[in-house]
Amino acid sequence: MSSLHKNLSDFSHLKVASASGLRFVVIVSQWNAGITGSLLEGALTTLEKHGADPNQVEVVKVPGSYELISGADIVLKQKESLDDVKGVDDVKGVDAVICLGCVIQGETRHFDFICSAVAHGLAQVGLKYGKPVIFGVLTTDNLEQAQDRSGGKHGNKGSEAAVTAIQMASLRTT
Repeated sequence: MSSLHKNLSDFSHLKVASASGLRFVVIVSQWNAGITGSLLEGALTTLEKHGADPNQVEVVKVPGSYELISGADIVLKQKESLDDVKGVDDVKGVDAVICLGCVIQGETRHFDFICSAVAHGLAQVGLKYGKPVIFGVLTTDNLEQAQDRSGGKHGNKGSEAAVTAIQMASLRTT
């Protein structure tokens, strides 16, 4: 499917579930901060638009996209241990983790290794904890493509990741 003239963040064909009562953690890479900041803004705006309580959305920053893996693992391990603590309802648990990053192709194979490791690593963390861990990482050839997908002409991948998190978290509560 070509994205040449398409806003990829058009959800008009979906009935997006309510995010009310759900808890989210958004982990965002600080590398390529101009892009990831836009992804974060898109995710937070979308979560709130669909009913998420901003007090139930935690933002965690990590250095780069590769660190999203251990960031998600650390957060879920901490949240899992809180599930057993009585009287900590305002912070315990998490319904979905949204991981946001941006890797731009360079002149070396570093891009391939990072993209592959992040995709596989996040999938493994999600399976390990039985929780949705959403891959909201741009893997682009250049800065222009990243800008187009972080609030530009092709929409905002952060917003798409938030909708995915809501939909997947809703599977667990039905």
